[in-house]
Amino acid sequence: MTTETAGDTGGATATTGTTGVAEVAGVTGITAITPAAGTAVPLAAPVIAASAVTVAPAGTTGLAGRAALALDAACEHLLGLQSPEGWWKGELQTNVTMDAEDLLLREFLGIRTEEDTAAAARWIRSEQRGDGTWATFHDGPGDLSTTVEAYTALRLAGEPPDAAHMRAAAGFVRDMGGVEEARVFTRIWLALFGRWPWERLPALPPEMIFLPPWFPLNVYDWACWARQTVVPLTVVAAHRPVRPLPFDLDELRTGRRPGGWPRPGWEAAFAALDRVLRRYERRPVPGLRRAALRRAAEWIVARQETDGSWGGIQPPWVYSLIALHLQGYHLDHPVMRKGVEGIDRFTIREAGTRRLEACQSPVWDTVLAVNGLLDAGLSGDHPALLRAADWVLAEEIRGPGDWSVRRPDLPPGGWAFEFDNDGYPDIDDTAEAVLALRRVRHPGVRPAVDRAVRWMTGMASRDGGYGAFDADNTQVLCTKLPFCDFGAVIDPPSADVTAHVAEALAHEAPGSPALRRAVVWLLRAQEADGSWFGRWGVNHVYGTGAVVPALVAAGVRPDGPRIRRAVAWLERHQNADGGWGEDLRSYTDPAWIGRGASTPSQTAWALLALLAAGERSPAVDRGVAWLADNQRPDGTWDEQYFTGTGFPGDFSINYHLYRLVFPVSALGRYLRRERRTGGEAPP
Repeated sequence: MTTETAGDTGGATATTGTTGVAEVAGVTGITAITPAAGTAVPLAAPVIAASAVTVAPAGTTGLAGRAALALDAACEHLLGLQSPEGWWKGELQTNVTMDAEDLLLREFLGIRTEEDTAAAARWIRSEQRGDGTWATFHDGPGDLSTTVEAYTALRLAGEPPDAAHMRAAAGFVRDMGGVEEARVFTRIWLALFGRWPWERLPALPPEMIFLPPWFPLNVYDWACWARQTVVPLTVVAAHRPVRPLPFDLDELRTGRRPGGWPRPGWEAAFAALDRVLRRYERRPVPGLRRAALRRAAEWIVARQETDGSWGGIQPPWVYSLIALHLQGYHLDHPVMRKGVEGIDRFTIREAGTRRLEACQSPVWDTVLAVNGLLDAGLSGDHPALLRAADWVLAEEIRGPGDWSVRRPDLPPGGWAFEFDNDGYPDIDDTAEAVLALRRVRHPGVRPAVDRAVRWMTGMASRDGGYGAFDADNTQVLCTKLPFCDFGAVIDPPSADVTAHVAEALAHEAPGSPALRRAVVWLLRAQEADGSWFGRWGVNHVYGTGAVVPALVAAGVRPDGPRIRRAVAWLERHQNADGGWGEDLRSYTDPAWIGRGASTPSQTAWALLALLAAGERSPAVDRGVAWLADNQRPDGTWDEQYFTGTGFPGDFSINYHLYRLVFPVSALGRYLRRERRTGGEAPP
């Protein structure tokens, strides 16, 4: 997700830092070079011609030759995946809770069909492991809540509880404490069908919609994905609906009450508050409750996207449909009809199965593909890149959204992650779009890039770092509520997002206060072992792979102690086969940090950092060789392991295009370095 400092192609020039060593305020012993605006340097010749993907003649030997042939095949494959409209989109794979909850949603709304049920059940069953469980990521441990939801969906599809695979699943659930120990979201689904008592769920009064933005625990204190989920859930919890299933789930129970005594401090305080709210829920103020439900429904409707979704993601989508249905919106109402029909766009039907994407990532995938192809040497005026720029420019968000609550005077700009999500542009996509568009020779790029840089700069948090969707979304009180036992519910600055912004600003606003503050934030965020934590990718390999190129682009010396410590960390964690990998369990178990089976995306992230740091070491050669040796005949790579992150430790993603776009970037930069220096790595 990075680009070189001198990243343009085709004989253009770029600015780079050359002078002005300055002390980085507040970071002892660290110096940085402030990029000098307007310093022109010649750039390397493109590796790939504008009209063809050809990086090396047949018969080229040595590691550079093998890398060139691998890059040639990968670029050809990537170009072949572009849509006629100009975008790229790989599958965004998560876990079977998406499919189980879709069946439960359809059951609740009365629209479930036998055909959809059978196809979804076949997919859910295919993902069950040998021990009877379902995991949230490939080769991960069995997950209690995921197994409960998958089991319930299979019962809905008619699977008998005495079948061997169902008995194995139920046994695992009981061994893990039963449905009593499942997460709150799972127990809400069970409550909708009378299989869990509403009074044993945390209170969620809809009156919270009236809290002003300055008041603690107002809806804008939550991350955008959480607020869009919580608001409809307050409506659902107020109605407490029950649509009984034709079976019980007694085989998943242990009879124990969930949880124990709350720990002293905030946990105990919020447990006491929950008890107060429960008493209020038994006898709410009628007029206030009606007004709150009406306001919440209006809030939900106002945030529906043109494709029928809410935020382009599954959780607020399904709960919003249920909430509006309970508020009297019939299935033929335009909002409901558009919402239900829109789910089909997120549905993949294949080999008699049916599965859902939790989200779709066309803007993200497209700007990463453009950056990769440019790194590989494709000319900035190549027709594929011009088509991509046309599409990306048309996706620019020019209106306000929830982010405006914290930044009311900031003019809009930037891009979202999905096809249709005009209310929630995100800073990460915007930074990567800036890095891509600035190198494409398209006449409409400059105004959009300027608007994006202005918006992105204005979205800095008070500490100089950047979250994904909002500024200063750091209210930790939200995380203490009894309701919040699953996933991240706030959006504080992270190293990977801040790094992408810093890299974009290094090119578009060198020497700016925003860039300087972002660099300081990143330097302070470095872990004691030399790595950086990865919020949106797995994990320290991702964070380090993003931060090192950004710091170098911003002017931090590659031979400085911070970069050297990061390089040493990466080299220590290289696998024996030459690749890099990190297991998702590193979010919850430090023993897994930097450890895991080698993957193409994580190997590429490590190489991007090492190349940015100027490394000419065996570690680089072995990493490049791993990519060349593990490429498939069709030019791409296999990657079963999940390397994307939704909620650290709770919700994981396999971006199917990561396995291709990041190796293209890494191989392209490696070959550019080899050609620029005249070097040739050993075979």
